[in-house]
Amino acid sequence: MKVSFTQKEYARLLELVHLGLHAAGSRPEDPATMPERYSDIAQKTFQLAEVFGCADLVEADVNGQYFPAEKLTEGPVREKLDRFVEDAFWSELVGRLAERDLRAELGPTKLSPELSEEDEERLDALEDSYWREFEARGVDHLVLLRGGRG
Repeated sequence: MKVSFTQKEYARLLELVHLGLHAAGSRPEDPATMPERYSDIAQKTFQLAEVFGCADLVEADVNGQYFPAEKLTEGPVREKLDRFVEDAFWSELVGRLAERDLRAELGPTKLSPELSEEDEERLDALEDSYWREFEARGVDHLVLLRGGRG
């Protein structure tokens, strides 16, 4: 099988590899954090950067291991990654708080994976309430009561 890429397409492929590695736990400043599962394919992709005219997007460490250069990890890619992390944070926070509140409302019964239609509507209402609060004020009104509810 033969695959061809333009320089621009290959640069985008390098961006995708970097974003994927980051999501899998890799940190560009520490090549040792590259997940073993993806290491071989990432190395192959990074090694071809020079061939595709993208050598400035990849660097090699003293052991000959390739990793994304700052030119690749900053700018638009950094903005996309930051936006992803931000969205994931708020979505997870809203979801967890709403589920916690629904569990508290339901009493000692556990929140089961299969919610009734009524419970699903209540969960949606709780999430909407948190979204409105966080969109308006961020975490400014968020308080952690150590030791439980006050």
